Amino acid sequence: MKRFERIAIVGSGNLAEALAHAVAGCVGVTLAAVVARNAARGREIAEACGAPYVGTPDTMPDADLCILAVSDSAIATVAESLPRTHGMTVAHTSGATPMESIPDHFDGRGVFYPLQTFTAGRAVDFGVIPLFVEGSDEPTTLALEELAGRLSRRVARADSEQRRALHLAGVFACNFANHMFQLGAQTVERAGFGFDVLRPLIAETAAKAVESQRPADVQTGPARRGDRGSQERHLALLAGDGASREIYKLISDNIWETSRKI
Repeated sequence: MKRFERIAIVGSGNLAEALAHAVAGCVGVTLAAVVARNAARGREIAEACGAPYVGTPDTMPDADLCILAVSDSAIATVAESLPRTHGMTVAHTSGATPMESIPDHFDGRGVFYPLQTFTAGRAVDFGVIPLFVEGSDEPTTLALEELAGRLSRRVARADSEQRRALHLAGVFACNFANHMFQLGAQTVERAGFGFDVLRPLIAETAAKAVESQRPADVQTGPARRGDRGSQERHLALLAGDGASREIYKLISDNIWETSRKI
């Protein structure tokens, strides 16, 4: 049975850091190397994880699995620069990039996609992160599943189309939601208050969404109620901010239409 015991991670970004710590702390596997062009950041991650640092992919030590935690645009180029070591599988961590972006001259190709947001220096519990895997063949897929199962309690297979949908969902639920928090922060600051007044509201909103069967079930606010008077007063406050005004109108209309169908 194919099994990944020596793992190299290429990259020095937020995901590479979190993944390196998770692998380094996993029983039964070894973090063979952290490979990164950014020497300062790469060495910092490697030292924190007790692993060797390597500056270029072509000089990395032997590994059963090389995980590319790099930008989507760099996946193909970095993969091409890897040594063609016998028996090595190469996987990337992108939700929006097909597995086929990795050349097919390796022993196996795969995807190891965690559905989570990562920030430098912020610890995450990999045990609760959904990990989605895909392999170029069944032995590779099974080996990726086995490794993922060592890191997380939530593991599933996902092909390119499914991962694109997951990635899009993450953009809505994380990136866009956080931007809404920022727009809220700017609004309260203009009124003379600090972001702290929004923290309890944000915490309760997220808690309700997580605990509900569907976030739509706990939707509140003037758009959900069809309160046009409040919405018009809000739009008047946004008269000098065309972009925020348009966002407000589009989201309010969408909430109303969605709520009517429930």
